[in-house]
Amino acid sequence: MTEKLKIVKQRFEEISDLIIQPNIISDQKRYIEINKEYKELKTIMENGDKYNSLIANIEEAEKILKNESDSEILEIAKLQIEEAKAELPIIEEKIKLLLIPKDPDDKKDVVIEIRAGTGGDEASIFAGDLYRMYIKYCQDKGWKTSLGDSSEGTAGGFKEIIFEVSGEEVYGTLKYESGVHRVQRVPQTETQGRVHTSAATVMILPQVEEFDVQIDMNEVRVDYFCSSGPGGQSVNTTYSAVRLTHEPTGIVAQCQDQKSQHKNKDKALKVLRSRLYELELSKKLEKDSEKRNTLVSSGDRSAKIRTYNYPQGRVTDHRIGLT
Repeated sequence: MTEKLKIVKQRFEEISDLIIQPNIISDQKRYIEINKEYKELKTIMENGDKYNSLIANIEEAEKILKNESDSEILEIAKLQIEEAKAELPIIEEKIKLLLIPKDPDDKKDVVIEIRAGTGGDEASIFAGDLYRMYIKYCQDKGWKTSLGDSSEGTAGGFKEIIFEVSGEEVYGTLKYESGVHRVQRVPQTETQGRVHTSAATVMILPQVEEFDVQIDMNEVRVDYFCSSGPGGQSVNTTYSAVRLTHEPTGIVAQCQDQKSQHKNKDKALKVLRSRLYELELSKKLEKDSEKRNTLVSSGDRSAKIRTYNYPQGRVTDHRIGLT
């Protein structure tokens, strides 16, 4: 552990020197990379300092036990050793976890796409419930959310809703939410009181910076149209909504949330970048594993990752078999 911390300290000192260099500050991409590494290493260093301090406390107390005869001082030394030895394994475990190489995407913000699957109107209502669940979770974590695009269901909820989440370690926390979420309950649309099974798909896409994915705007078809839904005077009167179609891949992204055409275009571009990045990432990971491609294979109930059973007050994660 001590040897590993020495290597980390050496790198931390290098990074601390690099981060203030003018040529690094002027290169936005390099500066962001260096800054992220600096923050990660600083956390390890803080825990490392605590670890070294505990080791020093134990060594100091052990010397006192060998050389001291005063019973009161000996008692304090014994207590110091006990406290340090109790805390040491906790700090060691924390440092071990911090030293594990991380997915470089974990620190990215995300675009969340929720779509109603099988189950008709109830699937749309459930998609709306999932949206509220994630919004409340994001609020608890202190993350910011921003609506991108939505299509409302006929009986409430959403056929599709796309929103952005920004904050600390967002993708690292939410990436395992991708998949089919299944609900078992008596729907609002049911008159006989029967329990129905419906599904909605959730896709978590890492939000990428402009320099992560370069989009040739000559390959993007831009369509402007009137936004729909509630929103006052600008709805159905001004061409503020934007639809972007990436012609080489056929990927479409649209946004109608903002009143400004320019802001809608920026938001739609973010979503398009994220989808193209996810496409490239899928291709890259396909060689190692086909699992990522089947994360959201369909909106079918049988492909579920999690079931929310209302009558029994039960949630089951089918990937780890936990209820």
